[in-house]
Amino acid sequence: MTKNNWLRVGIPAFIAAMLAAGPALADPTINKGDTTWMMTATVLVLCMTIPGLALFYGGLVRSKNMLSMLLQVFYTECIVLLIWVLYGYSLAFTGGPNDFIGGLSKAFLAGIIPDTPAATFTVGVAIPEGVYVMFQMTFAAITAALILGSMAERTKFSAIALFMPLWITFIYFPIAHMVWYWSGPDAIDAAAKVLAAATDTASKAKAQEALDAVLADGGFLYKKGAIDFAGGSVVHINSGIAGLVGCLIVGKRIGFGRDVMAPHSLTMSYIGACLLWFGWFGFNAGSNLEAAGGAVVAFLNTFIATAACAMSWMFVEWIVKGKPTVLGAISGAVAGLVAVTPASGFAGSMGSLVLGLVAGVVCFFFVTTVKNIFKYDDALDVFGVHCIGGIVGALGTGILVNPALGGTGIFDYTVNKVADYDMTAQMISQLWDVGVTLLWSGIGSAILWKIVDIIVGLRPSPDKEREGLDVSDHGERAYNM
Repeated sequence: MTKNNWLRVGIPAFIAAMLAAGPALADPTINKGDTTWMMTATVLVLCMTIPGLALFYGGLVRSKNMLSMLLQVFYTECIVLLIWVLYGYSLAFTGGPNDFIGGLSKAFLAGIIPDTPAATFTVGVAIPEGVYVMFQMTFAAITAALILGSMAERTKFSAIALFMPLWITFIYFPIAHMVWYWSGPDAIDAAAKVLAAATDTASKAKAQEALDAVLADGGFLYKKGAIDFAGGSVVHINSGIAGLVGCLIVGKRIGFGRDVMAPHSLTMSYIGACLLWFGWFGFNAGSNLEAAGGAVVAFLNTFIATAACAMSWMFVEWIVKGKPTVLGAISGAVAGLVAVTPASGFAGSMGSLVLGLVAGVVCFFFVTTVKNIFKYDDALDVFGVHCIGGIVGALGTGILVNPALGGTGIFDYTVNKVADYDMTAQMISQLWDVGVTLLWSGIGSAILWKIVDIIVGLRPSPDKEREGLDVSDHGERAYNM
């Protein structure tokens, strides 16, 4: 299933009473090995953003905008981390007034102490909730930072500074809640045991009502059956469509389509891409929440799909353009990481290989052909790589989870076994996931960009843009010649 904080919170009083009347519900045991792994995974995800994404994006822009990009990424990381502990975690991962957003019961991390447990994929096994808070905090930060590549080189820092808190609050938190929040395996398992132990019609009816209420305590897309192991929709489709909307509203760079706008340091971007791949093992394998077999599956798939997509992109580029390039290879690697993200803990090894091969071709087509046809200035190809790669991955996950194709299947905690696979039903669930994310983030981001434009404006003056954002926004130069 998908991940969440997996705490028994927000369950109506009558459910608690039913649980108390049934088998004893022991507190989950915190496992030191899992805790150590998750703290390591959290630092790996931090490494993805700073320095990984910062160097990857920084090398792709022109030298006059290098520091601007570095600071935009660094600012986004810091501001999102602060918002997350103030109210973001609570909005994303607690029960709320509806299926679209959580509540404020854990605002300012209320009630979270060192021994507060957050369950894992295994019933009765937990990690400290503080570790889960930190792990998910790094996810929120990199998702917001990914957007920056679309509007690179022509967006004022003041606009970014205002947009990011708005976007993370009104777009990311609701989508994370819709996809990843549910009552958790411990609550479901306990309620299912109460139902199984019921002996008369009246108690069975009450127990069934209790189980239904536990199953109903979840986000909108979770209850639609969507599966997203590590963030295909929550992270990549979400940020990718926000980036496309942003680049259309901000407008094209001065000289776009006429001047040479080549990356100023592919060496820097290469280092950044390698750091992204390195950190992505924490991103995908950490989403298992345990140092167990599921983490091994995600770890291996992160190797396979990434390599396959890098080779797919590079050889397609070689055929189409006559030469393989470093930029093509590292772009393919990132596209492979994106595509395997939702499938990493669900797909089999060969399924991940196929997914990587397909994603390389599809993302290359969007970054080159589609972008050239519509002539939108997605400066660093956030839409073509992250949104499109995320869609390929999200839909591919619905297919590759099939045990007949080597997938893990979807575990049903009400009966403690893998559920029967229904391709039609699962693909409908995945389409819900993709469609709702595109609409919520696309429309919502457009509104937020317009609000920011009204308040502080989006672009510097033409002279300042030509001079470069390093000097005009920050009074610094990346390189002293």
